[in-house]
Amino acid sequence: MWRVRRELAAFKILGALVCAGLGVFWWFEDDLRGVILAVPATVLLGAMALRDLLVPVRLSADESGITVVHGFAGKRHVPWEAIWDIKVDVRRRWGLRSEMLEIDTGDNLHIFSPHELGTSPTEVAAALRRRGT
Repeated sequence: MWRVRRELAAFKILGALVCAGLGVFWWFEDDLRGVILAVPATVLLGAMALRDLLVPVRLSADESGITVVHGFAGKRHVPWEAIWDIKVDVRRRWGLRSEMLEIDTGDNLHIFSPHELGTSPTEVAAALRRRGT
């Protein structure tokens, strides 16, 4: 079972509260540009935090297959036979290395970041490959 780290969800909640506070402050200061910036930031961070609270487990595996988050807060069970490929996409840009776990089921491509998994996608891919065979 791989889940979003609680610290990351807490930072998103804190960020949404700060943006909301700035929006209220700018509202009383009659700064329309500040309000226009703060409202979408508050909504976006709030939605991201809400998703982390509603579905903290983004990927889990059992004997029958894997369960992945699908859409905002839905879940989808995928049997092992339906999984075509499990790989890690590694990219280097501006001296930084990023990894994304890709699970290809033919109809869908499920992509997970290290932040969603709470650990390295390489480790998760290895664990899934061991479990799926």
